[in-house]
Amino acid sequence: MKVRVLFICNHNAGRSQISEAILNHYYGEEFEAESAGFEPSPINPLAIEVLKENGIDISNKTSNSVFAYFKQNRFYAYVITVCHESEAEGCPIFPGNVKRLHWSFEDPSKFSGTRDEKLEKARLLRDKIKSKIEEFVKNYHEKISR
Repeated sequence: MKVRVLFICNHNAGRSQISEAILNHYYGEEFEAESAGFEPSPINPLAIEVLKENGIDISNKTSNSVFAYFKQNRFYAYVITVCHESEAEGCPIFPGNVKRLHWSFEDPSKFSGTRDEKLEKARLLRDKIKSKIEEFVKNYHEKISR
C-alpha cells in the first residue's frame, strides 16, 4: 500500500502542484501524492514550464480545494504545508490524525523581474522542492527501517 501524502498551499497553483508532481514522478511506486489549496486558482504557467524541463507534464492538471478533500473523507499519512513563512497564518490545515510537516517556499506568483528572471527563480524553487522531497523520502526510509 502506498504512503498517501497531501501537499497544501494557499492557491494550489505552484508550490503544492510542483511538490505533488515531483513526489509522484520520482517516487510514485511507493508514495501517492495529491495537492490542494484554500483558494484554488489556475496553475501558474511557471510551474508548468519548469516541470516540463524535467519531463513532468502538469499542463492538464487542475487546482483542488482542501475543503473538498476533507468532505470526501480522504486520509493521508502526511500533510505537508508548503506556504512561505510570511503566509503561515493563512496557510490552510487539513484536520485528522496525520503527521504534519511544514516546508517554507516562496510563492512563485509573487516573483518579480523579467520573464527570464521569474523563470530562473521558478527553477530554483523546483530544485529546492525536489531536494526537500529527496530528504523526506530518505528520512521516511530511515524511520521504517528502525
